[in-house]
Amino acid sequence: MALREWIRTNLKGDRQIWWIVLYLSIMSVLVVYSATGTKAFRELDGNTEVFLLKHGSLLLIGLACTYFAHKINYVYYARLSKYGLWLSVPLLLWAFFKGSTLNDASRWVTIPIINQTFQPSDLAKLALISNLAAMLAKRQRFMNDPTVLFNLILWIGLICSLIILSNTSTALLLGATCFLLMYIGRVPVRYLGYMIAVCVVFGGIALAAGERLGTAMNRVKSFSDSDTILYQVEQSYIALANGGLTGQGPGNSHQRNTLPNPFSDFIYAIIVEEYGLILGGIPVVLAYLWFLWRGMKTLQKATRPFGGLLSAGLTFSIVFQAFASICVAIGLAPVTGQPLPLLSMGGTSLIFTGLAIGIVLSVSRDEADESKI
Repeated sequence: MALREWIRTNLKGDRQIWWIVLYLSIMSVLVVYSATGTKAFRELDGNTEVFLLKHGSLLLIGLACTYFAHKINYVYYARLSKYGLWLSVPLLLWAFFKGSTLNDASRWVTIPIINQTFQPSDLAKLALISNLAAMLAKRQRFMNDPTVLFNLILWIGLICSLIILSNTSTALLLGATCFLLMYIGRVPVRYLGYMIAVCVVFGGIALAAGERLGTAMNRVKSFSDSDTILYQVEQSYIALANGGLTGQGPGNSHQRNTLPNPFSDFIYAIIVEEYGLILGGIPVVLAYLWFLWRGMKTLQKATRPFGGLLSAGLTFSIVFQAFASICVAIGLAPVTGQPLPLLSMGGTSLIFTGLAIGIVLSVSRDEADESKI
């Protein structure tokens, strides 16, 4: 009873979203522990607990971010997003020119003293979506004002272009999220066309000047060529076939030994291999669809524009990323390198996903006064 009372008192907002978070978190610990077995054997003489503890700690930090973010009146995120947006510009430039390189991409900035890395693109996504929602809500009466709308479009073009320098798929997903958010925010169609044009021009220049053009073209070519299958995609297919309907059982994955990044980019394939479609693949897909539905319910119930737009934008961002990762694993999209939100092993992604979910929960509390924006 004491636990139930604590939950009722402290975990506010949409209770169904909390259940989704709990399910994905438990599944994450189980699958990451299994998927890192080979990596631990190769790098740490089989000490798998190191990766388990690291991932578990980061997951707990992400959940803590969810808890504290949902306690804050969501109106304040409109103010914070302005600072986050300006901060993300130099951080993205620093990541490209001076950042740490992994898998031929400079996406990471190393934090001094603690010597940990994070991706500025995660901060930029959260800041841009929050700021875009705030500006759209605040200027609903001025949607035909070219100055206001071009200011929105230029920010979207700038952030997406800086991200695409080293991370093509993240920039494309963020651009799609912003487009949908502007459509929901009743931006006139012609300005949506301007946004596409600005993103194509700016993004094309940045892609050509960046470091991922060749990689992106090769992946699209391999995806469109039925006779060419990338090694990691082939190994993912094998994992899916091994899993079938019922799976090989927890901890019994074979493809974790050969599949690149089985604990991050292709973790969905490991989920299906170990738990099968019935207990693993389908429930995970349904969990993200359920989260999308609850996010849209929050949009419908929101009595103020900013809350509804903020919830919609962050929900779309998480779900788009999830299905991009799943589609790669099952061969319905080119390889992107997108982690599965709340499931894949990682640091920055877990923390910023936790923040985003916490903000959606804050909106679902509906206790804000948007006159403070």
